[in-house]
Amino acid sequence: MSEYRIDDLARAAGTTVRNVRVYQDRDLLPPPRRQGRRAIYSDAHLVRLRLIMNMLERGYAFAQIHEMVSAWESGRSLADVLGVEEVMGRSWAEQAPKVVSLPQLREMFGGELTQRNIRRALDQKLLERWGARFVAPSPQLLEAGRELVQLGVPLARVLDLAEQLQQDVDRVSALLVSLVREHVLRVGAGAALNDEEVARFSDVVARLRPLAMSALNAAAARSAERIIPEVLGDRLAELLEPGTTSDGAH
Repeated sequence: MSEYRIDDLARAAGTTVRNVRVYQDRDLLPPPRRQGRRAIYSDAHLVRLRLIMNMLERGYAFAQIHEMVSAWESGRSLADVLGVEEVMGRSWAEQAPKVVSLPQLREMFGGELTQRNIRRALDQKLLERWGARFVAPSPQLLEAGRELVQLGVPLARVLDLAEQLQQDVDRVSALLVSLVREHVLRVGAGAALNDEEVARFSDVVARLRPLAMSALNAAAARSAERIIPEVLGDRLAELLEPGTTSDGAH
């Protein structure tokens, strides 16, 4: 489970420290765990914070959000509620983040590593600042980008692809999760969940991660097997055609 200081929590959720304190003052966000003089927040706080922000964006007032949160917590301890939220907020990445320095990035991407491309990578969360260095949340994506640049694809186009790819994967993942929500986690409006249903909810959410990964990986593999020959087949045929030179002349 990750641990956050208040500024780290705000940055991870895309909000401000001031907003985090406002939500705490209104009893929407549980208090942090105290470790000496330090206030420590968890993944559960991050999930709750994102839920609050989502509900605010959808037009709910503070009082309405507080009423819903109170209804959700009714009949069970804060630890029970945070237990469910920790499952939802747990990092599902199979890879550990990688710390990279600016010289290392220059070595990887050469002259393609412009200030504009760095800003775009930060905006897309492909890189995060960590003091004078950077953190790549997904080293696999970073390595894939390096390979594409080494093949001759401009880094700006690689970043375009990464942005589009994330949007497409988010859409497909949302479809899968929506199916589970509709057919597996159906709860009547305003109905309170008992302890058994809370445990089942946590179990279903935990099982979604390998299910989503398996489905997306399998679909990507099938797509690559089909699309690569379709897109490159004509070029391969040209290369194999007798008497064809590199410039296409006979």
